[in-house]
Amino acid sequence: MTRPALPARTPWRQLQDRIATGLITAAGIGVLLAILAIGVFLFWETLPLLTRFETLSLERLSPLAWGTLKAAIAALVVALPLALGGAIYSALFMSERLRARIKPILELMEAVPGVVVGFVAGLVLAPWVERHLASALALVVWLPLCAVLAGLLWHATPARLRGWLPLGRAGLWLLPWMAAMAVLALWAAPMIEQRWLGDDLVTLLDRRFGLDYTTRNTLIVGLAMGFAVIPGVYSLAEDALHDVPRSLMEGAQALGASRWQALWKVALPMAGPGIFSAAMIGAGRAVGETMIVLMASSNAALISLSPFEGLRSFSAAIAIELPEAPPGGLTYHLLILAALVLFLFTFLVNTLAETVRQRLRRRYRSGGGR
Repeated sequence: MTRPALPARTPWRQLQDRIATGLITAAGIGVLLAILAIGVFLFWETLPLLTRFETLSLERLSPLAWGTLKAAIAALVVALPLALGGAIYSALFMSERLRARIKPILELMEAVPGVVVGFVAGLVLAPWVERHLASALALVVWLPLCAVLAGLLWHATPARLRGWLPLGRAGLWLLPWMAAMAVLALWAAPMIEQRWLGDDLVTLLDRRFGLDYTTRNTLIVGLAMGFAVIPGVYSLAEDALHDVPRSLMEGAQALGASRWQALWKVALPMAGPGIFSAAMIGAGRAVGETMIVLMASSNAALISLSPFEGLRSFSAAIAIELPEAPPGGLTYHLLILAALVLFLFTFLVNTLAETVRQRLRRRYRSGGGR
């Protein structure tokens, strides 16, 4: 049987293909040159400061570096468990019909501007947490325990009753349970605070432990920035998990593995490169976030481990001080150095994420991963 001859491309079609290829190549090279130009400009502007190597300059930047790291860690502590848990559930347990509706809604959260999240966190969330600190901490600790308790109760339920509570539609019965537990925590926390502690938690922290509570603090930054980081991490991790072939999961279960064992031994190792990239990109987003940190923190340059005190990050300091810094002065060069540190950190994180992702993908494709 002879293969049908492909239609010959006309000269005009060849010209169109060459023009399109040239434009795409030029755009790619232009992006790379723009990134390189930004790095060269930042390095050139900080060169006078780097040649002098003033110890005072490093001392002034150390609180900003600590604040940036502290805000990023707080955001990742909030975002990674929720984003990865949601990605695992929607990719491996949720029905395809429900996933097709839920996933776009969660991804639309990324379209919410950071200034809106920071505005709500600074003017609504921060005053409420200050007035009800015990209730807020109770929700942070109690709700994860309630989720674990719901899973244990589901496993203890007889098999014939589990059919009425399928994992594919766990939201239909888990959300009312979590809402009821949240109401219980909000009702019980003030009573416990007054009867057991005998005073307001904010006042007690100040008197007994010497911890100052700032209205806009690291806890508020972590909650607000975690909300902003969740959609990006969730989307990338969910795509990586959903791309794991169903035949591998079914084969593991056919060999005697439970669904949980198939998840840990098959799905997560296969999707490991994508999950690692999602976490690294989330870290880069948290480090470079400006408006949420600017509006949800007190912008105090402190070096402290307390989550109830404020902070100031590199990006917030640049946004606040750069318009008033005279060009060529010490403050100007310090802010440009902070921008260079952010640029290098983001570049290195993205490069590391891509390198590890490619290496892990090659290892698992060649059968080296167990």
